[in-house]
Amino acid sequence: MAEKKRKSFIFKHHFKGKPKESDFQLIEESLQTSIADGEFLIEMVCLSVDPYMRPYSRRMKEGDLMIGTGVGRILSSQNPLFKEGELVAGPFGWCTHAISKGHGVQVLSDFGDFPPTYGLGVLGMPGMTAYFGFLDLCNPRPNETVVVNAAAGAVGSLVGQIAKVKGCRVVGFAGSDAKVEYLKSIGFDEAFNYKTIASLESTLKVSCPKGIDCFFDNVGGTFFDTVVEQLNHRGRVSLCGAISLYNLEGPPPKGPYIHTAAITKELKIEGFIVTRYTSKYPEAQKEMKQWISEGKIKVSEHTINGFENMPKAFMGLFEGDNIGKVVVKI
Repeated sequence: MAEKKRKSFIFKHHFKGKPKESDFQLIEESLQTSIADGEFLIEMVCLSVDPYMRPYSRRMKEGDLMIGTGVGRILSSQNPLFKEGELVAGPFGWCTHAISKGHGVQVLSDFGDFPPTYGLGVLGMPGMTAYFGFLDLCNPRPNETVVVNAAAGAVGSLVGQIAKVKGCRVVGFAGSDAKVEYLKSIGFDEAFNYKTIASLESTLKVSCPKGIDCFFDNVGGTFFDTVVEQLNHRGRVSLCGAISLYNLEGPPPKGPYIHTAAITKELKIEGFIVTRYTSKYPEAQKEMKQWISEGKIKVSEHTINGFENMPKAFMGLFEGDNIGKVVVKI
């Protein structure tokens, strides 16, 4: 019987500009099956790639296991809280097998009949980011106008649908005509291809005639600068990401100063890291599951098969390849 192998992707080089295949190294080694008391061995079913990995990689050392979340099945366990055969989600990194003590790991039995991939998306980190980043920071009210950029991605598509659940009018921006059609199909009131509109400023004025009350920003840069000028008095901004800046080589260009608009309009502009809400995940997951079951939230997944395609899947995030959550099935 052939010896079982563990595969992993090592962070070989710090990124310069957009990530490249050569920035990663695929390692194959004998699978360690012996586990200590309190540990358990997981075999991955699917893995996630997410934009946050790009800026977070700056904290990593060359030679580290590439960071990321995975869903796997427990092969053996010496931990009474995690039983053999259970599906779990956790920060296992880019690997086919992992040994864990359970820190940051969630058992997926509470997800019921939902697919395990939901543990990487709508019921995992992206879903929690959309739920808390929008509801807690923006505090939306019925009939308010909400603008979302990178709106066809794993987080943005959920933010727009949550906003509709809360009775808001939602305007989304994405990078292709196919994504625009997708946004309209899941309930966005207006959607635009930011690459083909003549002017973001004029498009916002026409599509948001009553101004903008809430802005969920995944992009940053000049898009943020333009929206801030059209926010209503006491508008709220949730700063989730800055993907327009992630792959810059050298310092970012200086944008306009927003202080006058922020002060005179009494704007609330707040950034966040979703892990601040970890203790509240179960209540959010319960409500998200209800909305999915009721058809109020539709889930889209962009599936790529094969562990060897992890770098390709990650690089595709910065080329706009995906609609919804990118999942790599092992």
